[in-house]
Amino acid sequence: MSSITSRRFFMGAAAAASAMRVFGANDRINVAIVGLGGRGGNHLSVYSRLAEARVAGLCDVNQAARERAQATLLKATSEKAKEFENMRDAFADPAIDAVSIATPNHWHALSAIWAMKAGKDVYGEKPASHNIYEGQRMVDVARETKRMLQIGSQHRSTPFKIRAMQALNSGIIGKIYQSRGLCYKRRASIGHKPDTPTPPGLNWDMFLGPAPLRPFNELRFRYNWHWFWDTGNGDIGNQGVHQMGVARWGMGDPQWPTSVYSHGGKFVYEDDQETPNTLTTVFEFPGRELVFETRGLLTGAEGAVPQASRRRTPAPEATAPKTAAPLNVMIGNLFYGENGWAAMNDEGWQAFKGDSNELIVEDRGERGPGGDTTALHMKNWLEAVRTRNPGTLTDGIEIAHLSAAMCHLGNISYRIGRKLTLRPGPKFLNDAEAEKMLTRVYRKPYVV
Repeated sequence: MSSITSRRFFMGAAAAASAMRVFGANDRINVAIVGLGGRGGNHLSVYSRLAEARVAGLCDVNQAARERAQATLLKATSEKAKEFENMRDAFADPAIDAVSIATPNHWHALSAIWAMKAGKDVYGEKPASHNIYEGQRMVDVARETKRMLQIGSQHRSTPFKIRAMQALNSGIIGKIYQSRGLCYKRRASIGHKPDTPTPPGLNWDMFLGPAPLRPFNELRFRYNWHWFWDTGNGDIGNQGVHQMGVARWGMGDPQWPTSVYSHGGKFVYEDDQETPNTLTTVFEFPGRELVFETRGLLTGAEGAVPQASRRRTPAPEATAPKTAAPLNVMIGNLFYGENGWAAMNDEGWQAFKGDSNELIVEDRGERGPGGDTTALHMKNWLEAVRTRNPGTLTDGIEIAHLSAAMCHLGNISYRIGRKLTLRPGPKFLNDAEAEKMLTRVYRKPYVV
């Protein structure tokens, strides 16, 4: 039996096994983590603490990363997991029920599609995709295979943000005419580095996967791959996709905008980064707009109302504020409505009403500064894996695809240098150059 035939056989066997398994109330779901870098380490830490899951597989193209993860897992749980260099071997293993993907962006779609076609449910890191075509394929394959595909925008599982969106969508500040996302995350210059030989134990060809084959360069490897178009999407598609998703959420999760225009650049720094460190993008929808700002350089906060100018209307004890300090938004969202406005960051949210800026709601939530709701988001996914109900996913692929696509639209407008008019789908009106950027040229055999 050839290696290709063998792989197809085992992928089919894995799909059949996964489809037949029914989880009991106390069964743990065997999860393989694919990608064991910084965010993959966070996945390992969370799953190791969840009673619903067992870390059964560790996959990375870097031997050193697998060894570090194995040592961490053994210390946390006294158990070892199977190790895989090639993710397709993990997907073909019938002992693996589901996979949690924390690869670089350019692998998100293909790894999820391979996993779902092998019968595995998938938790995939944000952004859902590296380009718009990939996101559409992920939606299609999730429907075809009936797999549970959750994307890692944990904001959608954050209790105070759920309450905030319920209030906004019920009209607490009236009809929203502008939703803003702010990604003012300070980023240092990455500098310049020459190409070097590939480090021992690293499968560089597999790391690049769908991207063009290039010599090894440290700047294109650990984390800084975010700032190269081959593998990343800049900060609008890194940190920013979280705030983009919240901005859409506050608008009721609209579909495609009618136009997009981005302007900005890579300012101040002279280094090897390709993506902009300053970007402003405006999306037009009928009767309203979404404005997104990305700044990696020094900047001030926005959104706070000076405390002396605020009056608070009485509220029930259950919604009384825990603190009167104003929210300074650096990474977060602002919403402007016909009757007021609201500010949100990871500490909480506030809503103000009228010309006097009366504070009508303040909810500092359950997490506080530095908190994380990734565990809640993963538990939401694991419950859907158990119940087979995709409607319970808080950030299923159909929502997450559109949030990522908004980031991709912003990057396309920036790279082309003009305003783009869209039809649903999306399709660009009379712009063949923009149409080409809905997808990429894939390097065989890593083809979506």
